[in-house]
Amino acid sequence: MMEIAKVRQDFPILFQTVNDEPLIYLDNAATTQKPKQVISAIENYYAHDNANVHRGVHTLSERATKQYEEARETVRAFINAASTKEVLFTRGTTTSLNWVAQGFGDQVVEEGDEIYVTALEHHSNLVPWQQLAKRKQARLVYLPLTEEGSVDVAASQ
Repeated sequence: MMEIAKVRQDFPILFQTVNDEPLIYLDNAATTQKPKQVISAIENYYAHDNANVHRGVHTLSERATKQYEEARETVRAFINAASTKEVLFTRGTTTSLNWVAQGFGDQVVEEGDEIYVTALEHHSNLVPWQQLAKRKQARLVYLPLTEEGSVDVAASQ
């Protein structure tokens, strides 16, 4: 089981109180808070290696490109992708979901198909599917939820 208190220690922004309560940040689809390890890596990158990736033959660009490709390989191994060509970095969740809906979704969703979402979706995970349903004349189906906020599997069938 994940130790929340231990995880929180990695996020400096969570050391503050807001409205007399410890900060809890749930809007990760919009902006994800960074752990100190990421903040340190970003600071180190900007202080020592900041350059265009895949666009230069000078030392800084080569170092930046090497780090970028090492990150792609780390993600590839983590998600068990067959190739680093399957790993795409985007600006954020909204861009990623739009790419999936417009790329994959446009290829597999057909008129009359159903696209399942819940009422709990952040708009960044709802709007692309709404647009896809409209483009493809598919139906957007909201799955029912339990009182606890889980998908009610029994009622969904």
